[in-house]
Amino acid sequence: MEENIGKVRLDYQYYSGNDLYCDGEIEDELLEIAKKYQSETALNQVIFQRKKWPILYHFSHIRKNIVEWLPIKKEETVLEIGAGCGAITGALAKKAQMVTCVDLSKKRSMINAYRNQQYDNIEIFVGNYKDIEGHLEKYDYITLIGVLEYAELYMEDENAYIHLLKSVKGHLKDNGKLIIAIENRLGLKYFAGCKEDHVGEYFKGIEGYSTTKGVKTFSKKELEMIMHTCEFSSYRFFYPYPDYKFSTCIYSDDYLPKAGELNNNIRNFDMERMLLFDESKVFDSLIENGLFPLFSNSFLVVAE
Repeated sequence: MEENIGKVRLDYQYYSGNDLYCDGEIEDELLEIAKKYQSETALNQVIFQRKKWPILYHFSHIRKNIVEWLPIKKEETVLEIGAGCGAITGALAKKAQMVTCVDLSKKRSMINAYRNQQYDNIEIFVGNYKDIEGHLEKYDYITLIGVLEYAELYMEDENAYIHLLKSVKGHLKDNGKLIIAIENRLGLKYFAGCKEDHVGEYFKGIEGYSTTKGVKTFSKKELEMIMHTCEFSSYRFFYPYPDYKFSTCIYSDDYLPKAGELNNNIRNFDMERMLLFDESKVFDSLIENGLFPLFSNSFLVVAE
């Protein structure tokens, strides 16, 4: 079964009939917004007027910053796994020849389609990646933006994170690139008093998720071990600031932040937090001691 929303094609042949990931009634409001508003200006007005975290998170144009700098060429193809409500899909479609999206949720895929309905180079497969994977082609770029941490929930494998990345690697063309964006479980904000993003509790990531399961982020060393296990020939770390969701700057090992630059740290809009110390001062101390890459709040990994 297929459906067209504007110029976007949705494929439901792998859809079980149930959305495996849903944030509840707010998604009805997100769908209503996507149907009515497409322009950046209009969406920013809606964000300002309604003052709700999910609306900011899914519709802010700042979300696109994490991929807009990538040198994707017009003749290249992209696979976006976990496309959700399409926060970065449009940015990818502007660059690439074709964007193939995979997402668990029919409603989120419809939101994606409505907000990007003007693009004729987007197709969306609704369903679990593990069911769709065998029917996918090879791509120049594959993105896992806020996706890797959920692998254990949906891959049903003892080594779910390794299994997912090895599977994804098999769909890269020669010289293709995998783009991973994920929180650092040892990010400074978690020491400073932010709740862990996925489980909504203090210190769970920096404690090693000892009392939770199903969702997991990683330190830099842990991600490097995963990349090595999956035998990627090369990979580079980048450091989105203040995080990958609303990045205003992306640092690299070739250009790390200087003392005094990281002063925009009170950026958690989704839940309460504590203020245990001045993050700007601690960032300065880490920078002066060459430790910033280990405590960056998020990572962006480009692997080949």
